[in-house]
Amino acid sequence: MLAQLQRPCHLHSILHSAPCGPTTRRLSLQGPVCNRRTKRLIRCSSPVQASSSVTLQEVNTKPVAPNGAGSASGNGASQMSAAEGCLRFINYAWTQFHAVEEASRRLASVGFQKLSEKQEWKLQPGGRYYFTRNLSTIVAFAVGAKYQPGNGLHMIGAHTDSPCLKLKPVSKSVKSNYLTVNCETYGGGLWHTWFDRDLSVAGRVLVQQGGKLQHKLVKIEKPIMRIPMLAIHLNRDILSEGFKMNKQTHLVPVLASAVKKAANKPAANAEADSLVDGQSKRQKVDGAGDAADQLPKTAKFEDKHHSGLLKMIADQLQCSPADIVDFELNVCDTQDGVIGGIEDEFMFTGRLDNLGMSYCSLAALLDCYPTEGHLADESAIKAIALFDHEEVGSASAQGAGGPVMHDTIHRVANILSKGQEGAVQRAIQNSFLVSADMAHAVHPNYSDKHDAEHAPLFQKGIVIKHNQNQKYATNAVTATLFRELAHKRGIPTQEFSIRNDMLCGSTIGPILASGIGCRTLDVGAPQLSMHSIREMCGTKDIEYSYEHFKAFFQDFTALDTNTDFDGLSPPNIQGTMIDTPCGHVH
Repeated sequence: MLAQLQRPCHLHSILHSAPCGPTTRRLSLQGPVCNRRTKRLIRCSSPVQASSSVTLQEVNTKPVAPNGAGSASGNGASQMSAAEGCLRFINYAWTQFHAVEEASRRLASVGFQKLSEKQEWKLQPGGRYYFTRNLSTIVAFAVGAKYQPGNGLHMIGAHTDSPCLKLKPVSKSVKSNYLTVNCETYGGGLWHTWFDRDLSVAGRVLVQQGGKLQHKLVKIEKPIMRIPMLAIHLNRDILSEGFKMNKQTHLVPVLASAVKKAANKPAANAEADSLVDGQSKRQKVDGAGDAADQLPKTAKFEDKHHSGLLKMIADQLQCSPADIVDFELNVCDTQDGVIGGIEDEFMFTGRLDNLGMSYCSLAALLDCYPTEGHLADESAIKAIALFDHEEVGSASAQGAGGPVMHDTIHRVANILSKGQEGAVQRAIQNSFLVSADMAHAVHPNYSDKHDAEHAPLFQKGIVIKHNQNQKYATNAVTATLFRELAHKRGIPTQEFSIRNDMLCGSTIGPILASGIGCRTLDVGAPQLSMHSIREMCGTKDIEYSYEHFKAFFQDFTALDTNTDFDGLSPPNIQGTMIDTPCGHVH
């Protein structure tokens, strides 16, 4: 696709293979993906056994195997294989926990050493490391073999979370004789898109077994719940007044019929279930009351959630429902992402914002530094940071507004300099951060929502985001350096600035720039339907983003050599100004 792009790395089969972590039960791209080169369907439904190398020639002549995709760099089939790799990552990572788990697996598989923030770190030039915080944020970095105290970190930051529904501490409720699930909205989702979707749950579960508290991930791939839309016959006003939704009363998934549940149990237990569910028969008929309000203050965990749901989770974790101490579960769409469009140029999937950029940054880091030998001529530290809680403001211990990056930079710079004076501060000033979060492509049906001169298109490259009110951290220097990286490799870029009559969103960029004090810019691949349960982007833009991030890791050290604008001497203006006589008599 791009003649000037670098040759593929031999580790692409690892980077773009389907996950094979311990929590994987069934991993697939549900639904066919058409490969126009072969006119055949790509199905990835068999369990992954091991990664295997697949050449570009093989990718051009046969469907992508479930255990490996073609190279994400190079030409020919590159854009499709990059999109396939991104889809495999997104389809596995239903939650922020699964995204971090899969990133950890890939890093460990090529030799990155896992660190613990609670223990002493022993770092050295040429080493590759990673650590997690809350198992929902991950930081990985590779130290150049020629690193010197005070050298900077070249970082890409993204986030692992997406808008969704999350189960409340007491999720059990009954409404009009239906077993429903009490949820809380997370982030600014387009909640109307969650109606009439096949939904399930995924997340982390705390299990007490053998006297130890264990952390396990769960993903129920079977559709088990749904938020039904009200029929138009009962809501005629929707045609004239639009869809009006109350998030508390309408955005409630239906799990089962209470009648069906009672019919499948002995008669002696049917009434008991009715009482445990927290409502009398009269309340069920009337649809009044909430089980959460009826629970005793000393209710056990298993009394706070529907028994059928707990049993399904326990069966997957191979434990007893009584072993489950607590959980953090997201409601998720069960439909996998696919390649679409008559030219196979689109990705249709959930959680593009922001697993799309998380994937591209992770894949670029691993492709650039698959072994310690690839750091032999590098003098900087190359890093990625994938944060939780961006969608709700980043103000948490594991969010970008917390001390994660501050702690990382200070700790790494201090260790590698052996406490040398000013090493941390010099490292910060020599550092550069790319805040990567998906961008807004111009919408063909709402093109007036964009400034006509700043309307990013699909398949035209990553978008550099600008905002003079500091909603984005980009400035002329950081934008120029990032463009130059692309220019040298023939990669296109685009520009975005919000209309003056609209409010601008923000990212982790300004948060990290102000918290750390390093040079920063905001970028992202263009997409449509942001924050919908199903989003859309261009396959080429995933390729362009991946290649641009590779260029950042591989070329920025040399490019940044002569860009110390604060270190420039004042210009010599002597003799350049004409002293015009004032005409006064002195």
